[in-house]
Amino acid sequence: MKGKYYIQGMSAISPQHSFGEDIFSQPLVTVNENVFACVEPDYRAYMPPNSVRRLTRILKVGLTAALQCMQSAGVAVPGAIVTGTGKGSLSDTERFLKEIREYKETALNATPFIQSTYNAVNGLIALQQKCTQYNNTFVHRGFSFENALLDAMLLLSEGNKDILVGAFEEITAEHFYIKSRIGCWKKEKIASNELYQHPTPGSISGEGAAFFLLSDQPGKVQLSGLKMVYKPKEPYLDKFLASHNISLEDIDLVISGRNGDSNFDHYYEGLPNELPFKHLCGEYDTAGAFALWLGAQIIKAQQIPANWFPMLKVPAGPYKNILIYNHFFGEQHVYMLLTLNTGYLK
Repeated sequence: MKGKYYIQGMSAISPQHSFGEDIFSQPLVTVNENVFACVEPDYRAYMPPNSVRRLTRILKVGLTAALQCMQSAGVAVPGAIVTGTGKGSLSDTERFLKEIREYKETALNATPFIQSTYNAVNGLIALQQKCTQYNNTFVHRGFSFENALLDAMLLLSEGNKDILVGAFEEITAEHFYIKSRIGCWKKEKIASNELYQHPTPGSISGEGAAFFLLSDQPGKVQLSGLKMVYKPKEPYLDKFLASHNISLEDIDLVISGRNGDSNFDHYYEGLPNELPFKHLCGEYDTAGAFALWLGAQIIKAQQIPANWFPMLKVPAGPYKNILIYNHFFGEQHVYMLLTLNTGYLK
């Protein structure tokens, strides 16, 4: 993609105190059970009380993050809504399946089924903002968010304006148990802030939602590159950087998806100025959206939330070029390049 794409607004609800203006003074939230859950905001400012009672947790998280993102960009109705999710609303899916078994496929409540569909968050956003434009959800495991981002870039290239793009994911006790049976999570319980000191198989699980208002109008943070590679047979980083006429020496910060899993940490060996982020949010299909949000926050403020990285030597700024390299259990590899638009004055 050779066009110019700028992040005009963003919002994230995550296991950290990320939902607010000042993230740089927030303390690090840690867990000791290998399961991260979102720090949820007060939803009453974003939806009526009956919706707060009726909607499930992931629907409220996704809707609220999207609404705050649009508020931060000063956009009431986006030109399109595009999201990515690996599993959608897991709690509603599990509830619906349990009721099928409990009631033997009779007298089923349709609400959990309706809310469990992958595009339920998109529909809620469109209904609340009265948006009748393009609306799409990608469900492609570790490429879900990135395909949504690519779709948003294509829409801008075709002349559309103000694209709302984001991702959402939730973890449940049942899903944690199922994925623990196939070795996704560490067998030993560890403190999340010590994740990188335990190079054993598996990681810690997480969840979250992040949304961005993408535009072709100049802004401070530019999304300069995006590349998805499935099971690369050889390192692809140099090819990605060369395609954008940049080298590794020009990168001020590498936000990596290192997650403490000894099966995959070799992908990140040798990266300079590395800043891993999985001790903040855990591992999940669309964790790349949190990485993009973190990178955009760092470029926008020209500082790193140091309280969140007490175990690391934080690379010094300024931060003009930030590379994000993440992969999902060694299969889906993603490279994103963020650039400070120095010519933008606001």
